[in-house]
Amino acid sequence: MVSLIEELEAREAAARVRVEELEAEIAELTSRLVGEREVWSRLRVTRETVAQVLAELSGQDVAETAPLREPVAAKAPVEPEVRVVGAIMVPHWREGLTTVVLPDVYRDIVGAP
Repeated sequence: MVSLIEELEAREAAARVRVEELEAEIAELTSRLVGEREVWSRLRVTRETVAQVLAELSGQDVAETAPLREPVAAKAPVEPEVRVVGAIMVPHWREGLTTVVLPDVYRDIVGAP
C-alpha cells in the first residue's frame, strides 16, 4: 500500500509537470502574440498614414501639385466627413452616431467604467 506522503508526492510531481507544460505553452503564445501585435501595429500605422496623406492631398489645389507629379487616382474615395486627428481617423459627431465608427482605442476609452 502506498503511504499518504508518497501519494502526495506523486500528485505534486504530476501537478508540476502540468504547470511546466502550461508555462511552456504560455511562453510560445506570448511570443506569437508579440509578433502578431507588431504586424497589427505596422498595418494600422500604414493605414492611418495613407489615410492622412490622402486627406492632405485631397485638400491641395490640383494646379499646385500638377507640375510636381503626375496625378494619382485614389482607389477609395476620401470621405469629407472624416477628419484626421494626429494619425487616427475620427468622424465628425452627428445625431445617431454610435461608438462603432470609432477606432478601437477611442471605443476603449468611451467604454471605460
